[in-house]
Amino acid sequence: MPYLQISLNRPLAAPQQQALAAAATRLLVELLGKRGEVTAVRIETQAAGWFISGTAVSAALQPCHAEVCITAGTNSAEEKASFISALHALLDSECGPLPEASYLVIREIPAENWGYAGLTQAARKQARNPG
Repeated sequence: MPYLQISLNRPLAAPQQQALAAAATRLLVELLGKRGEVTAVRIETQAAGWFISGTAVSAALQPCHAEVCITAGTNSAEEKASFISALHALLDSECGPLPEASYLVIREIPAENWGYAGLTQAARKQARNPG
């Protein structure tokens, strides 16, 4: 049940956003073993308010920031590194070239602190493995 938020310094047409969301979802499924049917992706595009080293970013520079939330302890360090590398490559090819100061973050949330459809991840795990 990951939630991925991508913030870009450029507008993307609806078909481009759809393609980017689909490709990012595939990465989450293939590299982190997440279920695509409960994966949410939000893409924000805004060409103002981006600064690197305290200086406003020019229109030619395409920084981005992406954060994905996953349940803590569900992926290895190698899986997470592979996902960050693949997401960077995807964003660089679709929205770049990305400057060095473009960050990708994986937030691991404790299972009892988040969920979907009214149940925490901890409750879902307990229901699958009673006793």
